[in-house]
Amino acid sequence: MRKAIGKASAEKIRSWLEHINQYNSTPEFGTTRVLFTDPEIKARAYVKDEMQQLGMEVHEDAVGNIFGIYRGLEAEASPVWTGSHIDTVLNAGMFDGMSGVVAGLEVVRLLREAGIRPKRSLAVVVYTSEEPTRFRLGCLGSRALAGRLAATEAAALYDAEGRSLYEVLEQLGFPVQDFDKVAKKKGEVFAAVELHIDQNGVLEQAGQTVGIVKTICAPTVLEIEVKGKQSHAGGTNMQDRHDAYMAACEISLQAEKLGRESASEYTTVTVGKMEIVPNAVNVIPGKVVFSVDIRDADYQAKNGLADKLKEAAARIGRQRGVAVAVREVNNDHPMPCAGSIREIIETKCKKLGVSYMQTISGAFHDSMLVGEFAPVAMIFVPSHGGISHSPQEWTDFAEIAAGTDVLAATLLELAEQ
Repeated sequence: MRKAIGKASAEKIRSWLEHINQYNSTPEFGTTRVLFTDPEIKARAYVKDEMQQLGMEVHEDAVGNIFGIYRGLEAEASPVWTGSHIDTVLNAGMFDGMSGVVAGLEVVRLLREAGIRPKRSLAVVVYTSEEPTRFRLGCLGSRALAGRLAATEAAALYDAEGRSLYEVLEQLGFPVQDFDKVAKKKGEVFAAVELHIDQNGVLEQAGQTVGIVKTICAPTVLEIEVKGKQSHAGGTNMQDRHDAYMAACEISLQAEKLGRESASEYTTVTVGKMEIVPNAVNVIPGKVVFSVDIRDADYQAKNGLADKLKEAAARIGRQRGVAVAVREVNNDHPMPCAGSIREIIETKCKKLGVSYMQTISGAFHDSMLVGEFAPVAMIFVPSHGGISHSPQEWTDFAEIAAGTDVLAATLLELAEQ
């Protein structure tokens, strides 16, 4: 008879998270760990060392994804994956992404302690740069795994210092010559389950410990450029103005209106970045460039909203006598989580006595792209106050441990199939 798995240790989870959090370029205000900066490289080394101490085989691919392999009994069987990311946005918290990596490590620790080797190997994956902080595009590692980031595209992604992703990878010694070997085909990974904090407060408000994610919303990011006429703030009367900023504001309010009126199950619209030229107190802006981030659980609904916004932007441009150009930065597909895995998670929650609810992920995650080549599911644990991407981000270690117990039971069942 197989030995039972022990309970996840909140203390061990706390220790791992706090150790990773030491690698931080802004300790005075939150956590900042940007891809391939010194803190991120040191955090990578720490995680790899912890994997090795757990008896895992560790390797990295050409885009920097880290794989810690806990070998199963049948080496030829496609593996089961779990994991998340360790990079952050600027001045973030210590839980986003890292909780999923640490939960994966804890699952391996529990299996090893119980002397369990499942049929399939279990891989704890640290995906490269889920956040778009450095190269302005998110999910770099999982994007490459899904075949959506080739070497040529990596060479065309630049950071603020003008260094390309490909160049940085090459300088750090990653095997960029094997870039074409990163992408996975369907069937190479049996299933993937990611634990993550919920980032919106739904679980806390409902008093539930686990969220079983139905769909991962995907972003469409638009860059909108408005060109008007730069002129003197006092010398140009209100009737003669071609104010790029006011046009941008009107377009932004229209974007908000479309988001509020959406009939889709889950829609968000955000204007998060705006550059004003010349950005002076006494000058009417002649140019504004701003971003619009559209998220939705339904791809067609998302595209429909984007089309309506483009039409509204053109109309506002004509009415205000300014030129409006809209560029689509990316348009990712929402990812439905596999019903079969969701059923397993629900069964494990009931067996373990862990309260749960079905939910939608408004945030995108690496699982969104992993789902293009493998069945995926996500387990959410509560975020206090729904706060994330902030120094105030917090999830109780005991709640992560409870989610990890569900994760461990789910991964083990999948690995025995």
